[in-house]
Amino acid sequence: MKKVTGLGGIFFKSEDPQKISEWYQKHLGLSKTAGNSILFEWKKMDGDEEPATTVWSPFKQSSTYFAPSTKEFMFNFIVDDLSALMEEFKKEGVQIVGEMQEHEYGKFGWIIDPEGNKIELWEPAAS
Repeated sequence: MKKVTGLGGIFFKSEDPQKISEWYQKHLGLSKTAGNSILFEWKKMDGDEEPATTVWSPFKQSSTYFAPSTKEFMFNFIVDDLSALMEEFKKEGVQIVGEMQEHEYGKFGWIIDPEGNKIELWEPAAS
């Protein structure tokens, strides 16, 4: 089973998400979209014409979205079949956080790596 197919996002805590987003926009040319997020669009190397997206997004320092991890960042990886992957993680004894969620833009699940980093897994919705 192919597991990770791309980097879906980089999320990190910030004292002032709006200010840091503006700094990146001014000095590095990253254009903000909704909120303080920045979207990078790219094409898969396998010839698939459907564009893919990687999100760069600062969160408020007080955010609990990364819990139970105490780290200041979280990676989001794109996966093909989240349900099957989560079942495989259960069999392998990987620490799973919460229940899988489904939204209009895809399915999400979370795991913790051996160093306490929370990892978000995203299966984008079929277009």
